[in-house]
Amino acid sequence: MRAVSIAIFGMILLGCDGQPWNNPYPSKESNANIYYGAFAERPKYLDPAKAYSVNEAVFISQIYEPPLQYHYFERPYTLEPLTAAHMPTVQYFDKEGEWLPANASPHDIAMSVYEISIKPGILYQPHPAFAKLPDGRYRYHNLTEKQVRHYASLSAFKETGTRELTAEDYVYQIKRLARPDLNSPISGLMSKHIVGLRDYSQVLREVEGEEWIDLRQYPLSGVTVLDRYRYQIKINGDYPQFRYWLAMNFFAPMPWEAEYFHSQPGMKQQNLVLDWYPVGTGPYQLTVNNPNRKMVLQRNPNYRHDDFYPDDGTSDNPKIGQPMPFIDQAVYSLEREAIPRWNKFLQGYYDTSTLTSDSYSEAVNMSPQGSIDLTPDMQEKGITLQTAVALANYSLGFNMLDDVVGGDSERAQLLRRAISIVVDYEEFIAIFANGRGVAAQGPVPPGIFGFKYNDFNPYVYTDTSQGVERKTLEEARDLLAQAGYPNGRDRLTGKPLVLHYDTVASSGPDAKAQLAWMRKQFEKLDIQLQILTTQYNRFQEKMRDGNFQLFSWGWYADYPDPENFLFLFYSPNSRSLYDGMNAANYSNPEYDALFEEMFDMPDSLERQEIIDKMVAILRQDAPLAWGYHPKDFMLSHVWMSHEPLNQIANNNLKYLSIDPALRQQYRQAWNQPIIWPLLLLLGLLILFALLIMRHYRKKVHQLNPQVEKH
Repeated sequence: MRAVSIAIFGMILLGCDGQPWNNPYPSKESNANIYYGAFAERPKYLDPAKAYSVNEAVFISQIYEPPLQYHYFERPYTLEPLTAAHMPTVQYFDKEGEWLPANASPHDIAMSVYEISIKPGILYQPHPAFAKLPDGRYRYHNLTEKQVRHYASLSAFKETGTRELTAEDYVYQIKRLARPDLNSPISGLMSKHIVGLRDYSQVLREVEGEEWIDLRQYPLSGVTVLDRYRYQIKINGDYPQFRYWLAMNFFAPMPWEAEYFHSQPGMKQQNLVLDWYPVGTGPYQLTVNNPNRKMVLQRNPNYRHDDFYPDDGTSDNPKIGQPMPFIDQAVYSLEREAIPRWNKFLQGYYDTSTLTSDSYSEAVNMSPQGSIDLTPDMQEKGITLQTAVALANYSLGFNMLDDVVGGDSERAQLLRRAISIVVDYEEFIAIFANGRGVAAQGPVPPGIFGFKYNDFNPYVYTDTSQGVERKTLEEARDLLAQAGYPNGRDRLTGKPLVLHYDTVASSGPDAKAQLAWMRKQFEKLDIQLQILTTQYNRFQEKMRDGNFQLFSWGWYADYPDPENFLFLFYSPNSRSLYDGMNAANYSNPEYDALFEEMFDMPDSLERQEIIDKMVAILRQDAPLAWGYHPKDFMLSHVWMSHEPLNQIANNNLKYLSIDPALRQQYRQAWNQPIIWPLLLLLGLLILFALLIMRHYRKKVHQLNPQVEKH
């Protein structure tokens, strides 16, 4: 009993240091300049030649620096130099190698030559790959497999070094895109554009199998080092979208020393690989990589001092012109479940939070007019909300190679239009996305050149006195009858129309409800929908084989250009025929011709007119039932700087700032311990102990009345 009392008393004393009892972080971090976030899925790749997912970019985009980046505030999204001294210069040449002026017709351009100059004096983060002995030899470049076994992590290497970023590092990384063993997801695409890259891949395939291939010894005809700070990239024809790729991690620098260091015998067995330990020149370095628990980014002590907070269009922001980054460390904890992630945000233990269906009603209210406001509880906490339409599409797709829903016949076209009307994405947004989305009228989302506001798809919507409204069920049924399926039955055979919908198996809370909703949409037309759920790999295999009818598909922009959405319907990009990204296997010669004319044009009125024609063709052919553009919601606490949502940039951490002292005040106020139940329990235990003692003494006295009372 005494032990219980001491334990409870000890718990009470724990609160005497002023820290909340439920604080998941060490007390020494309470007033530290640390950002706290969460991640739900562990990143698979951290090598910039392979990483292509958003959850990977969250980390490596703070570490690696391509030559360009997106201006954080300007809209439409605008490229600007990052490590580059200025924007790349581009020269054009014809088939004979003769120079062409900048205003030359794209059809005359046989080659575009990009010249990129980088800033001198940029240093890599500290890394053992750069550590040297007094005689100049690399300290850790000739390790044996036995020696490597003594190093369980990168931090086990006691010596580190650095060196200056050079143009050769950028060239080295571009060469890595062609390495067959890396399987870079953009290797095929870049082989079409970068001169000689396809042949270079074959050259590397012939020497494949070596522990390390020194790419410096194998020249690439289309990429050349001009001097220490300048390099050149040759592009087949005119491909103006290439400048956007220069802002992606695929084109970040890779020092040969790091690749050699991590390729030594035994490194892979110790998991000491580039996929686990990225090395770059960015504002942060990865110091803890435990993806089953947490990831930690620490300020790069070698980061340059010429990266300043940009002008945000205001005159009273004290951060303008100040060197970045502002935060010393970022700690990301693994939180697979949405509810505990949300609760920790409300307790102040995560600084920002996205909005999920589970927390939507607790966080925001939607007025009948469609405006969204934070609930009084959120406002009282000082939480702010920022929203932005994502540069993305989610849609229902038709396999255009299928005999029933595909093809260019009027019958199939009318069937697809009827389905497009009844699959009510406004309803889907309201039920499953809590209003966080905008119904799509075509492939191009808002915020991208080519999107036209107040425009709508005339095959699915009607302009009424009440505004634009989805066509009626009766109109959809009439189209279905014209297609040869009155009341959902084939007019020739009398058999019911049965369609197959392929989707990836999911265990999420809305998974079953969404599938039931999709089946209900087709029931409006008396169409029987059979749902085929498979694992992701099997789903991808069916897509490649063309063994499907209907599917759901999502696409997030790689770069803010309409070509990045319109190429999804270019027939040479067919998924099933050519392993491209045209998942619907759509083919229309007129569309293809317009795409080839449009894709390499600068933004202009002429380009907009061509895009309008392409969108009109897609609306008529309906290879997709245009779904919706999701809306991103971001909640931030009062101690966080309120930066805008940038939907295309990933290197956002350096712009953020925190008031740690204010955060600690709120944490203490929101996490006051409720100790009266413990005190009550302690009182009851003491009372119980006294009763037991009294009963014991009484019993002893009854057994031995001669015992003297004291």
